[in-house]
Amino acid sequence: MYPDRAVLIGFQEQENLGIGYLAAMLRDNGFQVKVLDFREKPERLYYEIKSVSPLFVGFSVIFQYYVQRFSSLLAYLRERNINCHFTAGGHYPSLRPEELLNIVQQLDSVVRFEGEYTLMELATKLSRGQNWKKTPGIAYRQDSRIVTTQLPRLVDDLDVLPFPMRTTVPITCLDKKCATIIASRGCLRHCSFCSIRKFYEMPPGKIRRLRSPKNVVREMKILHEEGDFNIFFFQDDDFPLVGKVGRRWIANFIKELDNQGLTDELLWKISCRPDEVDYSLFKQMREAGLFLVYLGIESGNDFGLRILNKGLTVDQHFKAVDILKGLSIIYDFGFMLFDPSSTFDSVRENLKFLQKLCGDGSSPAAFCKMIPYAATDIEEQLLKENRLKGNVYSRDYDFLDARLNSYYSFLKEIFGEWMFTNTGLLNKLKWSRYETAIIEKYYPGVSDLSLHKAAIRNLVVASNETYFTVAEELVNFFLKSDVLSSQAILTEFQHLVLNQQQCLTVSLLEAIKSFYVYNGFVTKGTRPQPDRCEELRQQFAMPGET
Repeated sequence: MYPDRAVLIGFQEQENLGIGYLAAMLRDNGFQVKVLDFREKPERLYYEIKSVSPLFVGFSVIFQYYVQRFSSLLAYLRERNINCHFTAGGHYPSLRPEELLNIVQQLDSVVRFEGEYTLMELATKLSRGQNWKKTPGIAYRQDSRIVTTQLPRLVDDLDVLPFPMRTTVPITCLDKKCATIIASRGCLRHCSFCSIRKFYEMPPGKIRRLRSPKNVVREMKILHEEGDFNIFFFQDDDFPLVGKVGRRWIANFIKELDNQGLTDELLWKISCRPDEVDYSLFKQMREAGLFLVYLGIESGNDFGLRILNKGLTVDQHFKAVDILKGLSIIYDFGFMLFDPSSTFDSVRENLKFLQKLCGDGSSPAAFCKMIPYAATDIEEQLLKENRLKGNVYSRDYDFLDARLNSYYSFLKEIFGEWMFTNTGLLNKLKWSRYETAIIEKYYPGVSDLSLHKAAIRNLVVASNETYFTVAEELVNFFLKSDVLSSQAILTEFQHLVLNQQQCLTVSLLEAIKSFYVYNGFVTKGTRPQPDRCEELRQQFAMPGET
C-alpha cells in the first residue's frame, strides 16, 4: 500500500465535477490520484485498484438508488483482499450517514457535504498513521453505533479551490469539445422534491456562494486554449442571475469573456428558473455566447407547482419560454407529469400545458415521475401519510388512484427507449438542435440552415404530438376499460409507438444526412463529410440493421 496514492470512483457518464474537485485538491497536496468510472465491470475496477495499491478508495454515491450496486462492488473488492480504507461521499451519504454505514458494512467512513478539505485531512491522517477518526466532517462506525464528527464550515471563497481535474474523454458535438463547469454552489430555494438546500444548510457557513467571474472565465480560457474546448455546460443548481448580486455577476462575466477574447469563440448553456428569464439580460447573454437554457418547469398547473413548492406560476413558464423563443435561444426543460398528488385530471391538464408550451416543436417534450429522494419534504410527507414504500435504495409510492399506477407503468414502458435512453429519439432530437447552434456559430457560410432547422422542428412537432396523443388516449382507456381484459389494445399502442419512433428516427437521419451532403460539410479538423454520414448511420441504426 502506497501512502501517497488514492483512487476515486464515481459515475463518469458526464464529467463528475465533484470527483474532479476532490482529485485536484489531493493532487495539489502531493497525492497521486486515479479516477475510475463506476460503470466499469467489477473485475476491471478490481484490477485497476490492485495495480495502484492505494492508501484509500473514495466512492461517489450521489443518490440512494445506487446504494445496492455500490454495496455489491465494495463486498466484491473486500472479498478479493482490497483492504485499504474505504470512504464515501455525496448527497445521500452526507444526509443519511447512519443509514449508509449500516447498509454498506465494508465502508470505513463517510465524508460529509463539501469534501475538498475534509477528504484532504482524512487522507493526510491516514498517510501519517494518525487517528483519522478525529477528522472533522466525517462519520464512522464505532462498535455498534455511528459516530459523526463536528461539521466544518462550507468553503467561503470558491476561488481558492483548484480547478477540477478532468480525466474523462470529452463529449463532442460535431468536432467541438464540450466541458462541464460551475459558477456557484448552493441553492436558496425550497423545492419539496429536492435535497440540495438541505445539503448546503446543514453545515455552518453561507449556503449560496459564487466564484468570481474572472475565476470562471480563467478556467474556461485554459480549457479552450489548452484543451480545445468550445462549449461549456454550466452545472449550477441555479445559475447566478437573481437580484443585484446576480445581475452584477453576469455583467462582469460577460465583460470578462469579452476582455479575454472569448465571446466569439465559445458557446455556453445554463440552468435557471422561469422567473429568472429577463429579455434584456438574456439578450446580452445571447450575444455573449448563451445558446441553451434548461428551465426547471416541473409542472403545468398551479396546484402542482404549490405541491412542489416551486414558488412559480404557469404564466411565468409561458413568459420565460416566449422570451427565449424571441431571442432564438434553445431551451430544454424538466417536467414531472406525475407526483404524489397526481390524478387523471392533473395529467390531462399537464398534457394540455405541454401542448401549448412546445407543441410548436420549440422543444422535445418528455415526462417523469417525482422520486422521493432522501431528506426531501416529499419523502417526509409520504412517510407521514404511510405511502412511502420500498427499501432505502428503491423508495417509491403509489398514486391515490390505483388505475394511475397502471397508466404510469404502461406509459413508461412504451416510451422507455424513446425517452429514457441516451440513444433514444428524444436525445437525438435534442442534440440535433444543439448541432444547428454550433453550425450557426462556427460555420456561418453553410447553406439552407434555416430549412434544416425547420425540418428538425417539424420532427419535434411530430414527436411531441405522438406523445401527447398517445398519453391522452391512454388516459381515456385506463379510465373506462378493464385493462386486464384489453391486452390486445395495449399491444396496439405499443406497436404504434415503436413504429412511430422508428419512422421519426429514420426521418431525422435522412434530414441530417441530406443537409450535410448538400453542403459538402467539412469540419475544422478536415474530417470529410462521408465520415459524418457513416457516424450518423451507426448512431441511428434500427434494431437488426448492419
